[in-house]
Amino acid sequence: MYDKNNVFAKIIRGEIPSTKIYENEYAMSFRDVEPMCENHILVVPRGEYENILDFARNASPAEQAGFWECFVKTADILGVDSQFNVMANAGALAPLFKQSVFHFHMHLIAGAKKPVLEKMVQCICQE
Repeated sequence: MYDKNNVFAKIIRGEIPSTKIYENEYAMSFRDVEPMCENHILVVPRGEYENILDFARNASPAEQAGFWECFVKTADILGVDSQFNVMANAGALAPLFKQSVFHFHMHLIAGAKKPVLEKMVQCICQE
């Protein structure tokens, strides 16, 4: 069940500040507070979706188009057109990276690596 008090819902409602990159009627993007790289951006739909499959199955065509428009505009604003990663985690027991906020979001990650990313990669490769 969707938790209306999750941190992303509060950011969308303006209850918690964020460093916004872009927003439209259906989605918004902002900087991750614990970035893995120089540009670590979260793109979130405004609707109440727990994960990528929930969004893909239940979001209206307008919501989906608005989400992807936000994603592309965000990349354009940052000057990202190659050399990047995109991730969406689903579930508290996901095999590589656990979903920590149960509001669907995509990570757009580009630029110089932060030390925390190097540590994560070492942990994953050792398992």
